[in-house]
Amino acid sequence: MAGNGNGNEEFSFTNGVVARNGLAKIQTQKKQSEICHDDSTPPVKAQTIDELHSLQKKKSAPTTPIKGSEGAFATISDEERQQLQLQSISASLASLTRETGPKVVKGDPARKTDTTPKSHVTHHHFTPTLNISDSALKFTHILYNLSPGELYEQAIKYEHGSFITSSGALATLSGAKTGRSPRDKRVVKDETTEDELWWGKGSPNIEMDEHTFMVNRERAVDYLNSLDKVFVNDQFLNWDPENRLKVRIVSARAYHSLFMHNMCIRPTPEELENFGTPDFTIYNAGQFPCNRYTHYMTSSTSVDLNLARREMVILGTQYAGEMKKGLFSVMHYLMPKRQILSLHSGCNIGKDGDVALFFGLSGTGKTTLSTDHNRYLIGDDEHCWGDNGVSNIEGGCYAKCIDLSREKEPDIFNAIKFGTVLENVVFDEHTREVDYTDKSVTENTRASYPIEYIPNAKLPCVGPHPKNVILLACDAFGVLPPVSKLNLAQTMYHFISGYTALVAGTEEGVKEPQATFSACFGAAFIMLHPTKYAAMLAEKMQKHGATAWLVNTGWSGGSYGSGKRIKLAHTRKIIDAIHSGSLLKANYKKTRVFGLEIPTEVEGVPSEILDPVNTWTDKKAYDETLLKLAGLFKKNFEVFTNYKIGKDNKLTEEIVAAGPIF
Repeated sequence: MAGNGNGNEEFSFTNGVVARNGLAKIQTQKKQSEICHDDSTPPVKAQTIDELHSLQKKKSAPTTPIKGSEGAFATISDEERQQLQLQSISASLASLTRETGPKVVKGDPARKTDTTPKSHVTHHHFTPTLNISDSALKFTHILYNLSPGELYEQAIKYEHGSFITSSGALATLSGAKTGRSPRDKRVVKDETTEDELWWGKGSPNIEMDEHTFMVNRERAVDYLNSLDKVFVNDQFLNWDPENRLKVRIVSARAYHSLFMHNMCIRPTPEELENFGTPDFTIYNAGQFPCNRYTHYMTSSTSVDLNLARREMVILGTQYAGEMKKGLFSVMHYLMPKRQILSLHSGCNIGKDGDVALFFGLSGTGKTTLSTDHNRYLIGDDEHCWGDNGVSNIEGGCYAKCIDLSREKEPDIFNAIKFGTVLENVVFDEHTREVDYTDKSVTENTRASYPIEYIPNAKLPCVGPHPKNVILLACDAFGVLPPVSKLNLAQTMYHFISGYTALVAGTEEGVKEPQATFSACFGAAFIMLHPTKYAAMLAEKMQKHGATAWLVNTGWSGGSYGSGKRIKLAHTRKIIDAIHSGSLLKANYKKTRVFGLEIPTEVEGVPSEILDPVNTWTDKKAYDETLLKLAGLFKKNFEVFTNYKIGKDNKLTEEIVAAGPIF
């Protein structure tokens, strides 16, 4: 082979010249001035593999200005800032019956490079007291506001059942509990909450006393302090900057930390620097059971709210939805105190700025109808309506995954990517492809992802005052009209009722629909009496000129089994007519019994289906079914008529009068 070996040559294959091994011979020609293909660089500075790994990661320190500081950037040192942060977290984790809690330090104890921070090197001389425990002598490592990438590493390394799926999402398991435990949720009843909250028949609030809460709090904090490391998230609730809440979540699992990273509003580095003391704290010790012999406890699970202390304690369940819905309950208590209405609803906005709220129980089409490619999504589940308009409470979405497909719900399907948490799904061991039809673990499979993963999400998630309030019902009895316009009293009545009808099982041939009522379309999370939320809704609608509509997405021409489900295309046309305002201009007539105003025509919808009586061939059966449903409404409402609002009770009477008359 030609060439002098000094590296200053150019290689080429020469046609026809064959080397001894039968391959084309490589020729080299000397180049004039440049070095050919020279990859030589100075060797790395590291002396060991560990040192090499330490060079791989760049340290990121916040350099954002602190509000009110003199200089352009924060004058406080990184060490001082970290100290303030650690003091705040240490205070959150402090035990209430012992003088000293754990010493908290930042960082993963598994990392070899971690050492005790300088702030703890100085020797503190103190006299041990009888109250001291071993937990006061150990360090608890705080993994603070980790990024999704860091949380993936923690979950896969330390949490059994955590895997990366083919789409990049993190699949994980919530343990024995794969849904909420409403019978194990407790609220502290004290002098204040005794008068303010809704207690008794029909209420979701089950009481406990302050002492029992403190017993459970101590159990949770002791468990968290016994661990080598805990995850701490400092985040926000409510996109309205004037009314947002600072929340701190202390948990033992990376899965819980990533879930709340997605579901709450993620602070900027500057907001994190100025976070300070949280307004509300969750202690999630879900792997550890409560003591069943403790007063008020009925199982090894307990989800406890103390509104005076602004704290929530979780024991005996690892289902992440308890944190989301626990905070929603807190918002249902705190926001009405500020004259802000908290709502269990979807919300979207048109290109002209018209906002619509969507209420509906499971199976009514709330997600499908509020996800509209011609409109922007403000949020899918939890909102506030205040003086500034509407705002999403959350920073993410928590979507059901059962039978999910790209064709049916492309936005949700495509949002399941890196950063998304997939709960309790089943996937192929080798390809990691998720089978969304598989119910082996639970039917309640879920995906949690940041709202910006939805392409038409409106950021920030706020909007003007709503123009339309849409109450969705899937009426399997087949007697409610596809759409009706409600007056304010009817709006309150149907909002408090929160009706839908589920298709019953086919046991021994029984196909009778089952009526379901959930006050304010979210009875499990409300804290005050339903009439208080209904009155606020009516007041805001009246003030800002909003119209309410009752939309039936269920059956027509007969009950389930004899009638047919109203076509989704027709329901979409109705929703479009509501958004455009054209439905307001239609001619209306009144129905019997329920007294609903129904339009005589809607563009793109057959006129005969607008009045349900037209679609039934057996008119006698229609009348009987209509009266049966009216009776179920009346019976359900009895629990609310006993509650008096104001001295003269006029509001309750007005709402009751708006119900079915027969």
